[in-house]
Amino acid sequence: MLPVAEINSPTSPQLAFVVPAFNEEALIGGCIEAIVKQIAKGNHPAEVVVVNNASTDRTGEIARSFPGVTVVDEPKKGLVNARHAGLNASSAELVANVDADTLLPDGWIEAVLKHFESDDTLVALSGPFIYYDLSMASRAWVRVFYYAAYLIYALNRFVFRTGSMLQGGNFVFRRSSWVSVGGFDRSIAFYGEDTDVARRLSKVGRVRWTFDLPMLASGRRLQEEGVIVTGLRYTLNYFWVTVMGKPFTKKYNDIRPDAE
Repeated sequence: MLPVAEINSPTSPQLAFVVPAFNEEALIGGCIEAIVKQIAKGNHPAEVVVVNNASTDRTGEIARSFPGVTVVDEPKKGLVNARHAGLNASSAELVANVDADTLLPDGWIEAVLKHFESDDTLVALSGPFIYYDLSMASRAWVRVFYYAAYLIYALNRFVFRTGSMLQGGNFVFRRSSWVSVGGFDRSIAFYGEDTDVARRLSKVGRVRWTFDLPMLASGRRLQEEGVIVTGLRYTLNYFWVTVMGKPFTKKYNDIRPDAE
């Protein structure tokens, strides 16, 4: 196990990872290990903040077993509440919002830094999920949805200019830009939180979604609710938030092996 405190340089961190986690004892260890491995591999000054979000299992205990990882307890359950708490507990200008069921791949950090260093107008960057535990057929359907989403994103960003697109669990923004537009809307429970970030940040700079920034992730929600149903639900809420400013779907199911 590589302690974050030892692999970071004494200079200010370039990047902060914020990881919300509700009852994620089965996956949080692998998520942190992947992040720490990539930080050490590139010798990047970075922070890792895990938000133990009202968990009733060993999520917090496991996260605290990693030296150098900051663990914040957020008792108010909700993805956006957890992201907000993690933002407040970190200090780097670039904030990577990843999920507890993701695995950071090789080159991810380098790609992020390259994009932001080469474009001062870029305020947010995102890419797709690669669902490592789905069947080939399900992955094919996911790919279809991503291509359709990319077309919508391009039209929205470059033609209609009413917003942009981010993938929740795989996006990075500039802290100063996010603060300037008011930060997280904690009235949003789950669906549409990423679109809300994209919509508001697109008013102050460039928000880019690219296939060049993939993230490995569990497809457990798609397995539980169905790829097509889940894809259509996300699409509906993308349009609803872009046009109306709030998501259409207010409730969501917790997809956890041991959720109560």
